[in-house]
Amino acid sequence: MLKHVTTKTQMDTPIQSARRVITDEADALTKLAQSIDGSFAEAVDRIQTCQGRVIVTGMGKSGHIANKIAATLASTGTPAHFVHPAEASHGDLGMIGKTDVVLALSNSGEAPELSNLLAYTRRFNIPLIAITSRIDGTLATQSDICLLIPQLGEACGYGVVPTISTTMTLAMGDALAITLMQLRGFTPEHFRDFHPGGKLGAKLSKVGDLMHSGSALPMVSLDTPMSEALLEISQKGFGVVAVTDADGHLAGIITDGDLRRHMDGLLDQTAETVMTAAPQTITPDSLADAAVSIMNDRKITCLFVTENGTATAPMGLLHIHDCLRAGVA
Repeated sequence: MLKHVTTKTQMDTPIQSARRVITDEADALTKLAQSIDGSFAEAVDRIQTCQGRVIVTGMGKSGHIANKIAATLASTGTPAHFVHPAEASHGDLGMIGKTDVVLALSNSGEAPELSNLLAYTRRFNIPLIAITSRIDGTLATQSDICLLIPQLGEACGYGVVPTISTTMTLAMGDALAITLMQLRGFTPEHFRDFHPGGKLGAKLSKVGDLMHSGSALPMVSLDTPMSEALLEISQKGFGVVAVTDADGHLAGIITDGDLRRHMDGLLDQTAETVMTAAPQTITPDSLADAAVSIMNDRKITCLFVTENGTATAPMGLLHIHDCLRAGVA
């Protein structure tokens, strides 16, 4: 067991107590990491090859942890949902299919509410993965694969308040989810499909979702007089204009900086003589968050959008203000 858990006898100050709890849990996670063995790889393989879903279950505090693990799995590419073990005995066993895998959580391995669910998995040969701290407990002995949590007591010092055990169980679930995510080649683009709302959804928005296109694009040709180019910049309101060649491909851009650098005799020049050639662009399927990073690094306020670089026609324009409004930046 952890040192602080077993020797605490004096009354801590609030700050001491907080630090002790966090230190105990951090030490427990280190011991958990060291205990990972071949059973973890077996569990990952069983879940990865599962044709159905991962059914995560647990009672009490383990149930709350199970709910979170199911949500993490589902959001990272492994179909999963939580089944309450008590409700399972009253009809919810029908939510568990023969192609599923059951991931059952119980620190003691003896939660009575799990009994009917465990019996169901054994009756229909549904793979059962256990996360428990007792290798000799009912859950461990009935399981096909057991992920053992070290017995390190609890942060309360009396072994009665689920703290260290639930932290380790949650970490084990996170380890499963992230390992499976990596094996599946799950990317931020995939993650966005499951998180379209909120701040996370905004950061994972694609450039094509936010860009201006069509008649809103400020564009002139290479031989356009600067008097007309200035009018286009003013009318479209982005402070920039794309310069296209005879094939309609992006040849350059004109920004406020270009205007200042060519102020002397500006109206006697053409777009080609004023523009900055080969400007930075971005593709429509890039993440808007990546676009913001580029704009910040290059100290610019907008990017023209092309299919595969400056050698193609501009198909859109993304302004930093669009990202701010969407909550990306």
